[in-house]
Amino acid sequence: MASKLYLFNPEHDMALANFTPYYQPPQEIVRMGEELSYLPLWYACPGEEVMVADRELAGRYLHECSVSGLSPSGVCTTGQKTGLELSPWGWDPAVVHHLQERGVAVDNWPDASVLERIRYLSGRQRCVDVLSQMQSVAGCCGRAVVCSSLDEVHEFVDAVGETVLKSPWSGSGRGLLRVSPQTWSTNVEGWVARVIRTQGGIMGEPLYNKVCDFAMEYRADGRGNVTWVGYSLFETDSHGNYKLNRLLPDEQIVQTLAGYVASETLQAVRLLLQDVLQKMIGTDYAGYLGVDMMICREGENFLVHPCVEINLRMNMGVVARLFYDRYAAFPACGRYVVEHYMTDGEALKKHQELQMLFPVILSDQGRIAGGYVSLTPVGETTRYQVYVILDT
Repeated sequence: MASKLYLFNPEHDMALANFTPYYQPPQEIVRMGEELSYLPLWYACPGEEVMVADRELAGRYLHECSVSGLSPSGVCTTGQKTGLELSPWGWDPAVVHHLQERGVAVDNWPDASVLERIRYLSGRQRCVDVLSQMQSVAGCCGRAVVCSSLDEVHEFVDAVGETVLKSPWSGSGRGLLRVSPQTWSTNVEGWVARVIRTQGGIMGEPLYNKVCDFAMEYRADGRGNVTWVGYSLFETDSHGNYKLNRLLPDEQIVQTLAGYVASETLQAVRLLLQDVLQKMIGTDYAGYLGVDMMICREGENFLVHPCVEINLRMNMGVVARLFYDRYAAFPACGRYVVEHYMTDGEALKKHQELQMLFPVILSDQGRIAGGYVSLTPVGETTRYQVYVILDT
């Protein structure tokens, strides 16, 4: 059996939008990929390998974890082996080209037709298809259209008022523009025209009164089956950029959401969506995927928007879910945070402060009952970090 090799490539969404083997991500994204390359150590299975930016640093980091009584499942490697089964954050032409140039020998590279299909399934246009099949569930809302011309965009904005325009492919939290008939401008028109010209269309959605972000996470086996993984309860900033996940048992997330909508509605969405995804994906993709959702307020009622975005790739919600289920001691709860620091020394200072404030507490079974754990190494020049804080 081929050894599985994990790779964190956070530029994936932007690489899909560009869709050439020669895509070069911004330097900040390259840095993020390097500094967070150690993250899969926590979601790989025991003995599986993780391609890290600095094996020596990874060794020191794993030693620090073991001193604290923690034991990530993955094994660090540079990836220079043969007979590998590669598991990147997401598949795109750029990651295939990059790894082939580095001499990484994978048993079965996805060919051009597979990558085309992954791009198709990853496009925000698929939300239109999914939403059309979710309207039978009572307690749901959600509308999205694909506009192929400026006139169609104008008509949609004039009809619905406050609108969110989305490019079909873009990085998470990117490619979004909030607009209304009153705020339409030549700059907005230029952006819309450029997206339509380069991506063949643009998404239009009403602006909903969001009160809560969450996701349902699944896994496709590549043989036509999609199975349930769990819930993800997360927070974003005012621009829609991901900030953190709540670390909770699935049952507690359901209780939180049931403060707004009936748990029966959530169950109906979960089961119908699983069936819809299974038929849509078929045998074209193997791996984790997540469907972002939200609870919206309409007058006195709260409704589920069951398909804001489909992430046909590994995602932070899945990592948070797997981390909690594997390493946390019930009933501990807390936060899973992706942090970006602006200056050298800032990350290390915060890291040391959090270690003092929230020392790790392990249960009798060796699970984390409380405390702070950095899931990626922290040094003097660190700008990107993923960490968790759990409370008993």
